[in-house]
Amino acid sequence: MIPSLAGIITVCLCALPLLISGPYYIHVLILTMLNIVLASSLRLINLSGQMSLAHGGMMTIGAYTSALLVMKAGLSFWVAMPIAGLSTALIAYAVGYPFVRLKGIYFSIVTIFLGEVVVLTAQQWQSLTGGAAGIFGIPRPNPVSVFGIFHVDFSSKVEFYYLALAIMLISLIILYAVERSRIGMVLRGVQQADSLAESVGIDSTGFKVLAFTVGSFFPGVLGAFYSHYISAINPDAFAFLFTIYILIYMTVGGEKRFFGPILGAAVLTILPEVSRPLKAFEPFVFAAVLIAVIFFVPEGMVGLPQMLRRAKTAHEKGAADA
Repeated sequence: MIPSLAGIITVCLCALPLLISGPYYIHVLILTMLNIVLASSLRLINLSGQMSLAHGGMMTIGAYTSALLVMKAGLSFWVAMPIAGLSTALIAYAVGYPFVRLKGIYFSIVTIFLGEVVVLTAQQWQSLTGGAAGIFGIPRPNPVSVFGIFHVDFSSKVEFYYLALAIMLISLIILYAVERSRIGMVLRGVQQADSLAESVGIDSTGFKVLAFTVGSFFPGVLGAFYSHYISAINPDAFAFLFTIYILIYMTVGGEKRFFGPILGAAVLTILPEVSRPLKAFEPFVFAAVLIAVIFFVPEGMVGLPQMLRRAKTAHEKGAADA
């Protein structure tokens, strides 16, 4: 059922640019796909019982890494992008072991600190990062030839759309495979009771570090994509509020199910863009939606159909008893 539904959605997404006219709408769809991967990768870290608020900083690392490798080292974008992801994963691994033993809000505070350190480093290291002004004129991805028939030079947003779609699909497949594997089951056990997991021989610290490392790889890749898509990057591009939005996408969609962050990111990215008057009040709209979900739909938007079915069943039962 799920693979069939995923296949239908994939076909629809492939055909979408043929039905939508206008670069602005294509841009919104690209941002939606990026936010879906960011929210889903944050959920992987959350599966271990840790809440990271460093996604913005990790995305900044990936963006600068790829831009500098292409502009100063002369590497191809197709080489620089995976290196950017691996760089963020390596930094997450290095930070993870000393700090992952911290639990709850303490780990979140450390990840906030990590994100701020990344921003300050980018602002102060002017000789390398351009300081507060950032880096401009970042080249587009190197042209590729598809089966020797289609030549893609990334001169239009539609070509970036299909690249973002490929990244999103590959990322979601990896994240889904990890969650359904033994690693995913162990992470859920660690989330529920890490002390109990350790009592049966599971290295809970190691699995938490693994989740933080893998979950940080994806924002690094997306940061690389974004910098070459926009052709510019600055230290404030992915500030703390950006990370909070990712957290809201995951929470509103429903963090207990794989489809939750996908739904939350899609709705909350497209809604303010479609309803332009809401864009100016985006933080307030997000806060209101988050509060409403927490109080009325604790399982998130993905749990809304099940909640409605339960309410209908209770109503029918009450009517029958009466």
